[in-house]
Formats: sequence, C-alpha cells, structure tokens
Amino acid sequence: MSGPQEPPETQPDRSGLLKFGLIGTVVLALCCFTPLLVVLFGVVGLSAVLGWLDYVLLPALAVFIGITLYALWRRGRS
Repeated sequence: MSGPQEPPETQPDRSGLLKFGLIGTVVLALCCFTPLLVVLFGVVGLSAVLGWLDYVLLPALAVFIGITLYALWRRGRS
C-alpha cells in the first residue's frame, strides 16, 4: 500500500523537475550543435575558452538528459 494520500492542494508540483530537465537539455543542445556560444564568446573576447567548451557542455548535456529521463520515469510511476 502506498500510504495516506495528500490533498491535491498540498501535493508537490511534479512537473518542475521535468521542465527543468527539458529546458536545460534544449539550451545545451543549442549551444552544442549551433555556433551560438562560439559567436558569443568571440564577441566578448573569450575565444581562448572555446577549446574547453566540449569538456563542459557534453557532460552537462548528459546530466540534463538524465534529469529529463528520471522525471519522465517518475511521472510514469505516479
């Protein structure tokens, strides 16, 4: 048994984690697969950082995809 159910007005918003994961995935995918960050960093003079972008963006993309999949899994269970 799952225990007592909370009234609907006190249940936590379960779509917040899914929204967070989806927004993060879309933003990082745009930065990984388009020259958005390259152009932005070039304009502000941070082109020396461009060599390190893959070391940050690809793991971050994997984390946000994981968050999205976890939120979808959790949503399917409830």
